[in-house]
Amino acid sequence: MKPIFILLLCGASLGLLDAQTLPPQKSPEFIKKAALQIDQHVASFYRSKNLAVPKTTDDATFLRRAFLVSIGRIPTAEEALAFLEIEDPTKREALIEYVLNSKGFSSHMTNWAFDLLRITDGRMGSSATNEPYRHWVRTAMTDNMPWDEFTRLLISSSGDGWSQATAAVGYYTRDRGMPLDNLSNTMRVFLGARMECAQCHDDPYGTTERHDFYELAAFTHGQTTLGQQHMRPLWDELVQGEKMRSEEYRVAQVLWDKIYGMSLAGGGAGQIQLPGDYQYRDGRPGELIAGRTPFGQTVRMSDKKVENDGRKKLAAWMIAKTEAQFPTMIANRMWKRVMGKGIYEPVDEFIPAEKTHHPALVAYLSELMIELGYDLRSFQKILLLTRTFQFATNPLPSSVDGGDDFHGRKIERLSSEQIWDSLITLAAGDPDKQATRTLDDRIYVSGKPVLTGKKTMTQLSKEVLALDSEAEVRTYFARLVSEVQASSPGAGDESSMMGMKTIKKYDKNAKVRASELPSPAPRDHFLYLFGASDREVVDGFSREPNVGQVLSLMNGFVQRELVNQSSAHLYESLKDASSDKEKIRRLYIAILNRPPAEQEMTWMLDEVKQQGDAGYRNIVSALVMSSEFLFLQ
Repeated sequence: MKPIFILLLCGASLGLLDAQTLPPQKSPEFIKKAALQIDQHVASFYRSKNLAVPKTTDDATFLRRAFLVSIGRIPTAEEALAFLEIEDPTKREALIEYVLNSKGFSSHMTNWAFDLLRITDGRMGSSATNEPYRHWVRTAMTDNMPWDEFTRLLISSSGDGWSQATAAVGYYTRDRGMPLDNLSNTMRVFLGARMECAQCHDDPYGTTERHDFYELAAFTHGQTTLGQQHMRPLWDELVQGEKMRSEEYRVAQVLWDKIYGMSLAGGGAGQIQLPGDYQYRDGRPGELIAGRTPFGQTVRMSDKKVENDGRKKLAAWMIAKTEAQFPTMIANRMWKRVMGKGIYEPVDEFIPAEKTHHPALVAYLSELMIELGYDLRSFQKILLLTRTFQFATNPLPSSVDGGDDFHGRKIERLSSEQIWDSLITLAAGDPDKQATRTLDDRIYVSGKPVLTGKKTMTQLSKEVLALDSEAEVRTYFARLVSEVQASSPGAGDESSMMGMKTIKKYDKNAKVRASELPSPAPRDHFLYLFGASDREVVDGFSREPNVGQVLSLMNGFVQRELVNQSSAHLYESLKDASSDKEKIRRLYIAILNRPPAEQEMTWMLDEVKQQGDAGYRNIVSALVMSSEFLFLQ
């Protein structure tokens, strides 16, 4: 009979995701065999380097590591006790099933995707929003959309920015006016090709020439909006002088920025002109050139006519015609996510398997990613089930330059999101029981929702983009202004009923997971102080320490919401404790996810004896500010 922990946790996980939304799963036998093959590759490396096989980490370290790596937070006191206090040889496998099938997994993956794709709530210099795009990415992470399909939809997208069927256009409209920067980020994120220098000149450190870059840019050239020309005359009239203070202008801004400005037309012309400052002999300034891919299987566009399907051809080339480059890149990113360091570094630069320190393993992981159908959850599950993941911490630098020596996990500071989500867990209990942020598609005019319960941005966008003449736009606009003027302001930010739909939003002060908060984090927020990305560059986060972080731990959220907050969740487990010793043990398990050592218990008992109840608050403060709490082993 399975222990209560196994039944409870595995059973609880089954109801969190609709089984119909999950991609086809490989058999448990396949998963275990794949994990074993990875361990065999690692063992081969040990033999070649005459390295001793590391010890397996203890249960407490494994528990904390598995939670933080998989779902980005420490376990609750209840989860930790449930795991630590049973003896069962299968409990580690059961724990992996539990975390990977929890809401926390998609939350943690969402943070990763937002950093990678630089997703923000709003846009600089525009009233347009990334709200529907943000929601599309979050949904893709929740549904475990295969990585190749996710990439294909992003790169080939076109259409209405508010429809969830085409909201992936936010990938391009987020960078509207900067298509070359967008393209260089695309190549870096998905293929590990650093081509940003080639926007201006031949890359002196690589093989990419400026002509190559512009041939690639031809695939995405010609991005426009859907039907915005029909509103141009009306818009030009309303941006004159006093009219910009009118309600008509504010309503027009909704259509101009938030509907037309968030749409994407033009499927990729396949042709582009070389820039006026082009300086090489292989082309002339202003010369029209056709699209051609720079590596992998060559894909060409016509130099005779505009084909308007360049983005689809680019996506197909990236996924299927760059040999091992596409699967290797995402496999190495997932390896770093789970193991703490890429098989080779940096993970945003592609290195062919044969040129790495571990050619057989890199090749195997690339093939495994393809065989799994780019199922990132299953790929991570395999890595988490390896013995390699369970090795004890290695405080020494890697013996392999620019890569992982697999000899135990390297110690690293938690990300800002991991620290925040762990503090929220201590303050309020399991944060994954909170409602997740939903798509806010209310119509806002002057910062206030209007037509609440009558029409959404999704509906408004569909109607506006269906207009196909200036006359139709003017007629529709006049009616919309009248409807807005006749409507009363909608509900506040927390929630609003629109038919049968409830909108859920959180402000920066909410005690919820980082993935639910405003993006990027405000500069006065804990997340920003601890290095959260401003989402302006790919993977722009930092783990570097600063004095402000120390002051924040001493005087900010930790003191206010944990140390001095008697209702904080971590104190709940103390209520039925029968002794000071048991209370101290439970605090250690709640915060560090392990019982205290004998000497630690002696120190803490002395503190409680001298300080009384204040001693417990001092223990909480000391443990949360300790390196053991802030670092992942």
